[in-house]
Amino acid sequence: MTDKAHKARQPSYATLKYEVDGAVATITFNRPEKRNAISSEMVKELLAALGEVEADPALRVLILTGAGKAFCSGMDLETLQAISTQTAAENLGDSREMARLFHRIYSFPKPVIAAVNGAAIAGGCGIATFSDITLAVPDAKFGYTEVRVGFIPALVSVLLRRQIGEKHAREILLRGCIFDAAEAYRLGLVTEIVPAADLMARTYKFVDVLLANSPTSLRRTKRLLLRYDEDEIAQEIELATQENAAIRGTEDFREGLASFLEKRSPKWTGS
Repeated sequence: MTDKAHKARQPSYATLKYEVDGAVATITFNRPEKRNAISSEMVKELLAALGEVEADPALRVLILTGAGKAFCSGMDLETLQAISTQTAAENLGDSREMARLFHRIYSFPKPVIAAVNGAAIAGGCGIATFSDITLAVPDAKFGYTEVRVGFIPALVSVLLRRQIGEKHAREILLRGCIFDAAEAYRLGLVTEIVPAADLMARTYKFVDVLLANSPTSLRRTKRLLLRYDEDEIAQEIELATQENAAIRGTEDFREGLASFLEKRSPKWTGS
């Protein structure tokens, strides 16, 4: 397929920028005024864009990055406010959609490179670290902060334990702290730390290496790695999805959400 044909097919999204350069697709989270926070619309659009990349045989590598100063800062305020009024069934549906997104990135059949240009927090951290290769600028911040607002890092825990080990996963998920790129590299969440001015150039160096390899071999290697644990992962994601939805019915979740929106310290009840 020619570049002209690619450009004609490129879809338009409200929360993303979708670009094609030869065999490479770049999806940019494009809500810089909200630090590229995740909305329900963004989840749906990102799943659709991933489908576009997978369906096009001419596209062989996917890059994920963020517009402005952040990569992706987690769930946005409007979505959090909407969650507080949802039914149990609606919460379960939302949880399934988010689980689908994380697993889609983790299991994507083509190589995925995350070019982390800034903060990657909560769900944004999941997107960054579940990519095959994660490059980060020195000032990037990472963290799974869910426990600080009465939530639970259920979905990310399934894949994170496999990536960095049980002990490291327990520490960062229970503390809920934000840490820098150097610590993310030490933990194994980041492949390489790159000066901000060189981030995309370095990303394309990785692209060149991947494009020199057999696309069949890359696809089958990724499939093999996934098949080792696929049954266990499916079971664990279902358990995590149920927990992700259930926590939303607790008093601590309601208090954590209210305190976050009101910019005050939470008063936990433990229920």
